[in-house]
Amino acid sequence: MNRPPAPEGPPRQPRRAAGVLRAVWRRGRQIELMHRSMAFAALCFVTVVPLLVVVAAASPTSGAGIADWIVDGLGLSGASARAVDDLFVSRREVLSTTTALSLAALAVFGVSFLGAVQNAYERIWLRTPGAWHAAWRQVVGLAALVAYVLAAAWSRVPWHGTPAQPALQLTTALGGGVLFFWGLQRLLLGSRVPWRALLPGAVATVAALAGLRAFSRYVFAPLIVANAFSYGVIGTVLVVQSWLIGVGFCVYGGALAGHALHGAARVPRRRGPR
Repeated sequence: MNRPPAPEGPPRQPRRAAGVLRAVWRRGRQIELMHRSMAFAALCFVTVVPLLVVVAAASPTSGAGIADWIVDGLGLSGASARAVDDLFVSRREVLSTTTALSLAALAVFGVSFLGAVQNAYERIWLRTPGAWHAAWRQVVGLAALVAYVLAAAWSRVPWHGTPAQPALQLTTALGGGVLFFWGLQRLLLGSRVPWRALLPGAVATVAALAGLRAFSRYVFAPLIVANAFSYGVIGTVLVVQSWLIGVGFCVYGGALAGHALHGAARVPRRRGPR
């Protein structure tokens, strides 16, 4: 006697997506995603941004360096872009006031910022802290971060006003971003997580940053103009700091999504009724 067919359950893909979202939410609470994102923004603003300003000022390429990157990340134009540009002094003033000691201090502080990112990645992937003698990974990661930001800012300059310029900028931002975050996770985790497992997190990070850019264009850009008029420079700084918190959410949230997707892929699929 044939058994009646078992009723079909909900589709597998929606169930898997819901499981991934629940895993991201649970792990985000465990690692205190909000606090880590705020710490990311604070450390980035006081350590990495000044270093990028100095490096961009010494770069022979044209463009404003870190200011261009922030303007593009926020999707700014017009008055809001000029308000961000006003936060940074000219190249000549930067180079004339920078000493070797201050540059070395900025480099040390920048390495400490990468140390905080490494600690977050290790917590997300449930790995023990790396050995103290592996601090060279943070140095290489800092150099890669500076190179990526300057490349993304430089991509706004060549072939300006031609159809090739947006294509170059998009390729550098998206393609370069995936390669950067993919390699950064592998570097800071000390090869303790395979390449294949880290790729979804890199893609998720870049996708989240793209979404943040679209959000910033319609929310943060008007706020910059209003705050600059009401509070002056400090108003612009507050908006930029809020955007950096969003960047921290994207960086850590993308890694959380990659870890959840890796865990979902390892769960064996259930066989249907025979």
